[in-house]
Amino acid sequence: MENKAPRQLKISVLRFNPQEPGSVPRMQTYEIEEAEGMTLFIALMEIREKQDPSLEFDFVCRAGICGSCGMMINGSPTLACRTLTKDLGTEITLAPLPAFELIADLSVDTGKWMRGMSERLETWLHMKQPDVDLRRFEEKMEPELAEKIYELDRCIECGCCVAACGTARMREDFVGAVGLNKIARFRLDPRDRRNDDDYFEVIGDDDGVFGCMSLIACHDVCPKDLPLATQIAFLRRKMVSVGWK
Repeated sequence: MENKAPRQLKISVLRFNPQEPGSVPRMQTYEIEEAEGMTLFIALMEIREKQDPSLEFDFVCRAGICGSCGMMINGSPTLACRTLTKDLGTEITLAPLPAFELIADLSVDTGKWMRGMSERLETWLHMKQPDVDLRRFEEKMEPELAEKIYELDRCIECGCCVAACGTARMREDFVGAVGLNKIARFRLDPRDRRNDDDYFEVIGDDDGVFGCMSLIACHDVCPKDLPLATQIAFLRRKMVSVGWK
């Protein structure tokens, strides 16, 4: 049986550097030969190394853990390092994630957005005991509860859920599924001293849980398959059940 000839890929990238005088948005197409097991990240690296060193995109881990290589792939927010080119057609279109500040080309500043959201929601552990004795073990936690917390803690803050969110496009201050997921996570943690009123105070408006239009796009694009829509629905039902206004 003869081996098939490698496919020739045409990768069109939205190029724009807002820091460069005279730069205007434009599409630039690169042609490369597909290799066995090639990911879109590997394809971009080959383009940058062999064709165009000025092409800008982000990466760190190459293993779907850091979330740095999120971008719009054929119109859908996805991680480049987890996208196999064999699963795509021979013509691929790439653009930066919307809703975030553009650095250049496919590179956006998700960190600035995530930090603002985190500071607003105070997404860190508010310990019941302010002075922790590091010489002692932490208080025991039931395995089932620890597993639920771990499940929500797997968020890598890649920004895909925000980029896919219709509300985030219309409301600049919407905390997104990533922010609501973090609130759901800390509600479960018995070490956190905040109560439901404290949590609901920061998400109980249209920039929080009631701004969600339930399009479930965040749920569909999450690379870690987190139950984002489920958590948002739970928070909303919980707030309604306690008569939150």
